Amino acid sequence: MALSKKKGGHASLQGKKPLNTAKVKRSVTNNPGHIKNKLKRSEMYGKYLLEKKAKKRQTRIQREKEAEALGEEAPKKLAPRTLDNTRESEVTTVQPDDEEILADEAEDEFAPYFSDEIRPKILLTTRPMPSGELFHFIADLMRFIPQLYYYPRKSYSVKEICQFGANRKFTHLIVLSEKSKVCNGMLISHLRPSSAANGLGGPTAFFKISNVIPSTDVPNNGSATSHVPELNLHGFTTRLGHRAGRFLGSLFPHNAQFQGRQVATFHNQRDFIFVRHHRYVFHEGKQVNKETGKKKTKARLQELGPRFTMKMRWLQEGTFDTQFGEYEWFHKRKEMDTTRRKFHL
Repeated sequence: MALSKKKGGHASLQGKKPLNTAKVKRSVTNNPGHIKNKLKRSEMYGKYLLEKKAKKRQTRIQREKEAEALGEEAPKKLAPRTLDNTRESEVTTVQPDDEEILADEAEDEFAPYFSDEIRPKILLTTRPMPSGELFHFIADLMRFIPQLYYYPRKSYSVKEICQFGANRKFTHLIVLSEKSKVCNGMLISHLRPSSAANGLGGPTAFFKISNVIPSTDVPNNGSATSHVPELNLHGFTTRLGHRAGRFLGSLFPHNAQFQGRQVATFHNQRDFIFVRHHRYVFHEGKQVNKETGKKKTKARLQELGPRFTMKMRWLQEGTFDTQFGEYEWFHKRKEMDTTRRKFHL
């Protein structure tokens, strides 16, 4: 009898896994990253993600039902926490109605461009011995920025090219660098002397370039025309951001030809400047306006390209001079980027 009891005892006493007789599905409430067995951890993590997705869906459905029942009294949807809306407060953040900033910007180096007193004329060149692939990006830039003229680099230094451009009444110089046949840097120097810079040129800025997508690779892309585009500078909130945004804005004439319906956008987000080129298109929709009896007009955006991202590394007073030039701002990553929520532009 004793042996039969031992054999017929509980499964856990025999070294076996007990059966789930209740047939209840156990939920995975916590992230199973602590499980050491790789196969089991992978299995449990898959279940964890599925349960998390289902729970999120049920919450959304419940919130929609409550919103329908309450109508206008329904609570507003909570904004998700992002790096943008939880960024650290910057001392130099500019308010829209700051009279001091407006007065400074009315007298800076770029004021004549924004008031359309002067039209920019830009000289574009590359590093010595550029690859053939870089010329596709140059062609896109020439369709993107009006009054852009390409000159081969040959063996001239950047300081010599600055002097050459200033003598021929160019207002800006752009020098492209590349790595592995892809553009990875852009130097922009303002050549025109101004009273704000004590009768000298400047400033000069260097931007790292990434995520370059040529116009031909943009999905459903259109062809750019020769019309002067409208300019959209968005997300530049600090004193440094305003200066960088106005510097980029000075590359474009400010007499937009609205019949071309083209827009050049520089969108700053977390110190990355996303560059886009669009055309807005109007077409008739399917819905009919009850008052007029005509079909409603819809608007959509068609991207023209190119598409790339810029990140400013330094800003220097005067034209390009790495030996004696003074820096207005230099990005020191280890000292400045103390947290993920600190941004400079």
